[in-house]
Amino acid sequence: MGKVSIWLVSVVAALGALLGCAPQEPEQPLRYSDTPAAGGQPIYRLAIHPLYNPHKLVDLYQPLVNYLNSRVPEVRFEVEASRDYAAYEEKIRRSEPAFLLPNPVQTLLAQQSGYRVVAMAGDPQDFKGIFIVRKDSNIRTPADLKGKTVSYPSPTALAAAIMPQSFLQSKGINLQTDIHNQYVGSQESAILNTYMGNSSAAATWPPPWRVFQKDYPEEAAQLMQIWETPPLINNSVMVHADVPVPLRDKVQSLLTGLNKTPEGKKLLQALETSAFTAADDRTYEVVRTYLDRFEKTVRPVKLSAP
Repeated sequence: MGKVSIWLVSVVAALGALLGCAPQEPEQPLRYSDTPAAGGQPIYRLAIHPLYNPHKLVDLYQPLVNYLNSRVPEVRFEVEASRDYAAYEEKIRRSEPAFLLPNPVQTLLAQQSGYRVVAMAGDPQDFKGIFIVRKDSNIRTPADLKGKTVSYPSPTALAAAIMPQSFLQSKGINLQTDIHNQYVGSQESAILNTYMGNSSAAATWPPPWRVFQKDYPEEAAQLMQIWETPPLINNSVMVHADVPVPLRDKVQSLLTGLNKTPEGKKLLQALETSAFTAADDRTYEVVRTYLDRFEKTVRPVKLSAP
């Protein structure tokens, strides 16, 4: 799909999220198999949380999946995108994909569904919330947002909703009464809503903002980053307990070795990810501590199945 088509899909998604009129067809579940399909290898799906619109996400992550397939020929990996955070989190609850790349909050949810952390994706210092506004707006301080709308991907987006909301509250903004919080389904939609003037600010995090600037330089030139939160921890890579241990360990080794080869470095650069590093469930206890404090002072975060 060409750049113009992706742009149009993104605009429609952003408008639909804003106006509440986009058709919401049930997303068909995409499952993996631990037994070969007729004439093929066992299929394992790598489900990426909605960093970008589905078309963009597949374009970005397909080379990584191709890399895994070339080095683990006995199985086949497939990338899986989701239309929004809610659809992705429902897949986690149902333990549908074999491999996940969730955000840190979804990591805690996935631990309840039989997944275990094997790596962290990216530099923890890059995992921070940022605010994007139009350059021609009058937003210069958090107080200028009073009475206005802020767009976020999802209420469970840690860097792009939870951390920014904690930041705003620390600056004297009452999240319940001072601003309107609008959840629009993806990082790109949050930025687009601000570009189109449907929100006064967008909360996102650095990788999607960098990709937006590269993909849409004319639109990005009308926007600017205005504030950022302190960093916390980056996204995880998780594997379901049903995946054979030798396969799990091989994928972990391939991912954590990407930054050691020219080909791997090129893949990482395209993903806006510095490296994959070894991690485990204990690495993400800092997120649980952060959420406990956030829920006591700001709002609840729904992690368990409804």
